[in-house]
Amino acid sequence: MVRDFLKGNDIVKKTKTIFNLLLSRVVIVSLGLLLQLGWWVLVFFYLTSISSIVSGFVKVLSLLIVLWIVNKRMNPSYKLLWTILILVSPVFGVMIYFLLGKSRIAKQMQRAFEVVMNREKHLLQENEETRERLDALDYQVSNQSRYIRDQAEYPVWENTACKYYKNGEEMFHPLLEALHNAQHFIFMEYFIIGEGVMWGAILEILEAKAKEGVDVRLIYDDWGCITTLPYHFYKDLQQKGIRCAAFNPYRPLINVILNNRDHRKVCVVDGYVGFTGGINLADEYINRKVRFGYWKDTAIRLEGEAVWNLTVMFLQMWTVITGMKLKKEDFARYRPHQHHPAPFLGEGYVQPYCDTPLDDEVVGESVYMNMINRSRKYVYICTPYLIIDNEMMTSLCLAAKSGVDIKIITPGIPDKKMVFLLTQSYYEQLIEAGVEIYEYQPGFVHAKSFVCDDELAVIGTINMDYRSLYLHFEDGVWLYRNPVIADMKQDYLEMLRECKKIDLEFCRNRNMVARGFQGILRLLAPML
Repeated sequence: MVRDFLKGNDIVKKTKTIFNLLLSRVVIVSLGLLLQLGWWVLVFFYLTSISSIVSGFVKVLSLLIVLWIVNKRMNPSYKLLWTILILVSPVFGVMIYFLLGKSRIAKQMQRAFEVVMNREKHLLQENEETRERLDALDYQVSNQSRYIRDQAEYPVWENTACKYYKNGEEMFHPLLEALHNAQHFIFMEYFIIGEGVMWGAILEILEAKAKEGVDVRLIYDDWGCITTLPYHFYKDLQQKGIRCAAFNPYRPLINVILNNRDHRKVCVVDGYVGFTGGINLADEYINRKVRFGYWKDTAIRLEGEAVWNLTVMFLQMWTVITGMKLKKEDFARYRPHQHHPAPFLGEGYVQPYCDTPLDDEVVGESVYMNMINRSRKYVYICTPYLIIDNEMMTSLCLAAKSGVDIKIITPGIPDKKMVFLLTQSYYEQLIEAGVEIYEYQPGFVHAKSFVCDDELAVIGTINMDYRSLYLHFEDGVWLYRNPVIADMKQDYLEMLRECKKIDLEFCRNRNMVARGFQGILRLLAPML
């Protein structure tokens, strides 16, 4: 009887789990989108089947769209994917292109961001003496920094101390301490927030600070949190005194395109302390929850003048999402020295920057390629996903063939098996060129970092995949001659001891089914 009772309880639990899943917002919204898409496709197929005029119109439209795509300034892989899809199935291809290939929301955001950026250009002025000192040290390196300044519009800074964290556990308590010490404002912007130990501790501090009169603001990505937070979560926080906004809410309307996500992870406290990196606000990031073995992630803490870039980055996004405008004089109270009148200490150069999908400049990829193309000795790379275009492949292979030591660490235990299979499809060509590929055996690598020649480094949120490089809002920190670079290199070398080196035999001995599936995934890579 006891055994039957326990079995009954298990069935009830499983039934509740399945029932909750079916009623979850992600399932309901996705079904709504699919039903709308299916209805439009059926209508088009029906009309084309009964009317030669409609059929001819669709064919002409598909050819015009293909010609437009071919002549558009976009990645060649995107052009190939959409061209094949539209020519093979004009009706379905055109429908999918208007759903995923072009974003009406992106146009609206682009206009809003342009207004904000033009109105607030005066906020990000570079110190001419800092630029002159960087030019004198290494003009070529200064040109890399100048590219970020001119294209992303974020200047380089001195007088900023940096602290590198080699995992989420190391970062967690310093983050809590910084939030606890806040006296004036806290700005947080994250892709994923998950209820648990990490977010519970942070929320407790945020509530207390809001009651003290501290200006507490939070931005979260609605899609990133769709399975981890309740619907209208921002309203719950607003009732606690926390000013909160969701980026690009996920709604069941087919005319609302949700291709662009806010993948950034930014925290600013009182204008002079800032955090960024790969770490979101959920328990797997501090290894309190095991999902894919040990979760290896990294982050950086900034204290000093360079935090201003992160502050402006947040305020611009906040203005676009909420429509709340700040007066020119209002920004003064958020500057680093406003609440820290003493001089900041710090060596080297620090340049936080943002990449946006709303322009034609791929800043995240270009910064990475600048480092690869101008490296002399080595480039050490960490990335959870290795889904690269021809330009990045060429840069990596050419650098390796030229004698540069190129090492790439990817996960040993993937979070997405299909994406991991796609990642592995790039191994053979890279290894043949001399690039060394390693898979981290203890678990999943979520870190996104480049270390180059003991002098240059980048750490942030930017993965080496199409979505991160082309479709998402991202952020990174460019570093030159900063002591933290040595810490990043040391951590990388320690990681290598726990990695398995991939050889050509592994790549060439895959069965034909796996290799064939990888070929299909390579074609679909821009959408994954």
